[in-house]
Amino acid sequence: MLDDRKTAILSAVVQEYIATAQPVGSSHIANVPGVQVSPATVRNDMAALEQEGFLIQPHTSAGRVPTDKGYRFFVDHLTEPGRLDESRSAQVGDFFSAAHGRLEELLHQTSDLLTRLTNSASVVLGPAAAAAVVRSVQIVSLTATTATAILVLSNGTVTNEVIDIPEGADDDDIRRAAAHLDSVLSGCSIADTAAVESAGEARADAIASEALEALRRASSDDQVYVGGASTVADSFDAVEVVRDVLHTLEQQFVVVSLVQNILDRGMSVAIGVEHGVEPLAACSVVVAPVVADGEHLGSVGVLGPTRMNYPQALATVGLVSDRLGRHIGDGG
Repeated sequence: MLDDRKTAILSAVVQEYIATAQPVGSSHIANVPGVQVSPATVRNDMAALEQEGFLIQPHTSAGRVPTDKGYRFFVDHLTEPGRLDESRSAQVGDFFSAAHGRLEELLHQTSDLLTRLTNSASVVLGPAAAAAVVRSVQIVSLTATTATAILVLSNGTVTNEVIDIPEGADDDDIRRAAAHLDSVLSGCSIADTAAVESAGEARADAIASEALEALRRASSDDQVYVGGASTVADSFDAVEVVRDVLHTLEQQFVVVSLVQNILDRGMSVAIGVEHGVEPLAACSVVVAPVVADGEHLGSVGVLGPTRMNYPQALATVGLVSDRLGRHIGDGG
């Protein structure tokens, strides 16, 4: 455990490096409130912090920068989730006051909101559609051989899937299939419905079965919205780091696993290699679950360089996750 002076010095170095992205020298830290000792004393303590792995010196004549261990100590011991300034808090309030419509659009817009507030990449995972209760099912004819099956769920998700319809089927067959499927699924989860019992009409039964299978496949997909990838890429100078970050954020499965793994470990912040995704070793992730009426309905988070503004990121993610959960719980 660090003593109070080294703790204050480490805190000052982290905050200065977050603000400037430049190695921090002892002369600057010596005048910081809460430190206020001679530059020589600061140099000695910074050297000790380097030996203990909290700081590194990129070049012999340069100042020092925090390591992942230094950021971890800062997050765990030196900060609490702060409060957003009035402007950012107002943006969040105005966003959810005006939000309406389909859940998918809300989640996509929420990812854009997080990016604007934090200048980081954002990740929003929506609720699992397969476990939600079905409100209604419709099937609408498109052409002589195709129709679209529309599923409306209790969590606000609306899924559309194009299906083939059997030769000879007409609009009456489609209406009967839709009515039968709606009566079977309404009030249930689509995951719990293995098959549709026959209604005694071959063409209508075939359409209903085709629609159920298509909607079940669509409902099994994760709702993942990633925003601001180019924004976070601008935080790095090394081309290979930018390439790794952008490529990884394009892989939906990796993003979902990353967020879920962090939450499963009971963490709200994963710094550098802590999250276990090697191509993102230069990044930190701040996440929070989205909860409505005690049910975990998804997650929100931001991803940025390890020198991200942790207090602001924690406050932003915490507020947005709370407001999103309340919005979904209130039915939009």
